[in-house]
Order: sequence, then C-alpha cells, then structure tokens
Amino acid sequence: MKTKLSQKDKVLRHLKEIGPITPVQAFFDYSIMRLAAVIYDLKDAGNDIDTTLLHTKNKFGEPVHYAQYTLKK
Repeated sequence: MKTKLSQKDKVLRHLKEIGPITPVQAFFDYSIMRLAAVIYDLKDAGNDIDTTLLHTKNKFGEPVHYAQYTLKK
C-alpha cells in the first residue's frame, strides 16, 4: 500500500529534486492552492528556502508579481 505524501513532502521533494517552484507550478503539479503557507511551514521546520519576487505581465498585458521559492544548498 502506498503512503500518501503530504503537501510539505511534495514541495520539499520538488525543491530538492527539480528546483525552484512557483504557485502556478504547485497548483498544476500538486493541486496545492496555498504554496506560501506550505513554504512557511517548511521554513518553520528549519529548511532554508529563498523567496524571489518575479514580475511579468498577464494575458491582458497587466503587470503581475509572484513568488518563486528555492531551497538553499
């Protein structure tokens, strides 16, 4: 029987094995709606995670900002 990974486990595995993660990736890959809350818990557990604010435009040409999280080595 497979054990189900928690959201924290999924995000931490992603950070370790794949690299940086954004809220959109977390939603599409893992159905995680509140990535910032998961990152907060991972940091609180002692993981050293950097936050980078990225800036781009949405499909309407309006400026948007979002976070990208990276696990420090």
